[in-house]
Amino acid sequence: MRAVVQRVSKAEVLVDNSILGRINKGLLILLGVAEEDSDADIGYMVDKTLNLRIFEDENDKMNLSVQDIKGEILVISQFTLHGDARKGRRPSFSKAGNPQKAEALYNQYIHQLRNSGITVESGRFAAYMEVGLVNDGPVTILLDSTKLF
Repeated sequence: MRAVVQRVSKAEVLVDNSILGRINKGLLILLGVAEEDSDADIGYMVDKTLNLRIFEDENDKMNLSVQDIKGEILVISQFTLHGDARKGRRPSFSKAGNPQKAEALYNQYIHQLRNSGITVESGRFAAYMEVGLVNDGPVTILLDSTKLF
C-alpha cells in the first residue's frame, strides 16, 4: 500500500462537478492498493497516517500529528501510485490491486481512520475525480507499507 500524504489548509474532491468531500486543515491522502496488500498493510498505514508528526508545534517544529491538531483527512484512491515507468514510456500497473480487492482495502482504511474519531472525507473509488488543494508548507510525505521508502 502506498500513500502520498500532503499537509493541506483545505482540500476537496469533485465527481461530475459535485463535491463529494471537503476538508479544512489536515491531510490529503492519495492511496494506492497493491495486489499483495492485506489487513496488516492497512494497520501500518492507518497508524502512520494518524501519528505522522508533520504539523508545527508552538516552536515551529514539525512535532504534531493530525490527531494532535484535531485536523481532518481527505482520502482519494489512486491506483497509479503503483505505476512502474522504469521500462518503456507507458507505465505498467500490473502491481496495482484488482479493483474488487483494492476497493475493499481502501474502504477498510477509511473506516479505521474514522474509528479514531477524526473527520474523514473521501472520493469515489474508480471514478474520474478532480482534486483541489492548498498544500500547506508545502509538506508532502511518501509512505509505503512494505517500507520501500
